[in-house]
Amino acid sequence: MRVLFVAGPSPATVFGLASLAGAVRNAGHHVMMAATEELAPHVTGIGLPTVTVTGRTWQSLIGTDRAGRPVPRMTRGVETERLHHGGWFGRLAAECLPALLEVSARWRPDLVVGGSMSYAAPLLATHLGVPHVLQAWDTYDTRGVDGYAARELAPELERLGMSELPVPQLFVDVCPPSLRLPDAAPAQSMRWIPGNRQEPLEPWMYTRGDRPRVCVTSGSRETAANQDFLRRLVEDLATFDAEILVAAPEEAVSGLRGVTDRVRVGWMPLDVVAPTCDLVVHHGGGVTGLTAMNAGVPQLLLPRWDIFAASMRRTAEYGAARVLFPEDADSEALLKACHELLEDPGHREAARALAAEMATLPGPAEVVGVLETLATR
Repeated sequence: MRVLFVAGPSPATVFGLASLAGAVRNAGHHVMMAATEELAPHVTGIGLPTVTVTGRTWQSLIGTDRAGRPVPRMTRGVETERLHHGGWFGRLAAECLPALLEVSARWRPDLVVGGSMSYAAPLLATHLGVPHVLQAWDTYDTRGVDGYAARELAPELERLGMSELPVPQLFVDVCPPSLRLPDAAPAQSMRWIPGNRQEPLEPWMYTRGDRPRVCVTSGSRETAANQDFLRRLVEDLATFDAEILVAAPEEAVSGLRGVTDRVRVGWMPLDVVAPTCDLVVHHGGGVTGLTAMNAGVPQLLLPRWDIFAASMRRTAEYGAARVLFPEDADSEALLKACHELLEDPGHREAARALAAEMATLPGPAEVVGVLETLATR
């Protein structure tokens, strides 16, 4: 069986598909992952064959439309954020589709697997007449984005005689059942197994110290906004009696060294580090959140946008997290939330309960059998 995985625009989308792609390959099947040129090192870094399908960067896709005209900056609000995401994820799909068709003419897959909002995957599968599998790479509900993506992809859909995005033949969901929305689509559940780029381990990465350990991250992508986000968090937490780990690309953290003698900064394998932590403070990234859940660690979510607020609040209502939006996240509120998450054992118990629930779900190796059946129908 040949399976083509289609990544999205960020390293997190590669890491989100890693466990299932690895399981398919380990079962003896042929696997390739299609990615943008800037993501290729992340795919090869987790040991998977990759083919690049566009040289466009995620920043150019966000900032300009198909004609190269500037796109207005996204403003806050659920619908405006859905419109924005549908537009630029749709442009990513349109940009990648021609190269994906060329690759498939030489290496025809029996199955195409794409993540949430990876719209090139269903378009390619429909062109080829093979099944499409949608694998969620986080716990967030992205269905509200699909209609706006279909609007952006109207020319590509028209060539297929369609006006709406094709429906996947299988939905693989990694969201713990307790956090699934009541109206969530029927799905094949799968256990989340963290996948990220590795580095040679140092003892501190897998060993707890004598202070509480707080991991701070804004994800695997370096931007000026992320640098500002990290600096503010480190400065706010500097007075906190805790060891602070800042997990980020090296270029995003060079200016953070020396803020406190209790901070370690740089790229670190989150799957190794998370189980040693007492709290993970982050930007609301889906893969970061799932990695913390898998480790049974409470989270403080500090999203900048509203689009996935409902999903985040379910984690908070379960007791495994707190959510602070920008208008509420001043230094006093942030430190108060950190104290509460560290000192109230109920949050740790809820986080561990989520981890235990995730551990009961079918592993990626079990889901491979479902894919094999789908590919031979």
